[in-house]
Amino acid sequence: MRKLLLPALVAGLIARTANAADIGLSIEVPRLDVAEYHRPYVAVWIEKADQSVAADLAVWYDVAKKNNEGAEWLKDMRQWWRRSGRNQQFPVDGVSGATKPVGKHALSFDAASKPLATLKPGEYAVVVEAAREVGGRELVRIPFQWPPKKAEQLTASGEHELGAIALDLKP
Repeated sequence: MRKLLLPALVAGLIARTANAADIGLSIEVPRLDVAEYHRPYVAVWIEKADQSVAADLAVWYDVAKKNNEGAEWLKDMRQWWRRSGRNQQFPVDGVSGATKPVGKHALSFDAASKPLATLKPGEYAVVVEAAREVGGRELVRIPFQWPPKKAEQLTASGEHELGAIALDLKP
């Protein structure tokens, strides 16, 4: 059995490498000089050219609140809520996570795994939306082509609730 397993693993690795495409995402939560600071709720998704949701990548909210009360405020991320959030049960496995502190936070996705495995070739955008209690709302959109033809980094920046956003595409 061992003799058959190793060649199968090597063949799988070679196939994965030949068809590999990855997305890396860096999201900065900026330090704000305000009297009452609350960590922002953040939604990250891939949007099709018609602005419908192709895939939810992450939703950061107060998952530790009793009886899932943190989900009540997800609707403050209005664009994401209207397009995807209101149709889901929270927490969502592999998508939901706790709010993040000030700093840069990395996400990575592999084309062979969900949610990228079902992404058809075409024009898309990564969208990052943030909303903060006693704060503001902000949305940043980075258009990209899938699958990527070359390695590249695309960037955008928020003005208040979000800092630098970097999208790394690897063919």
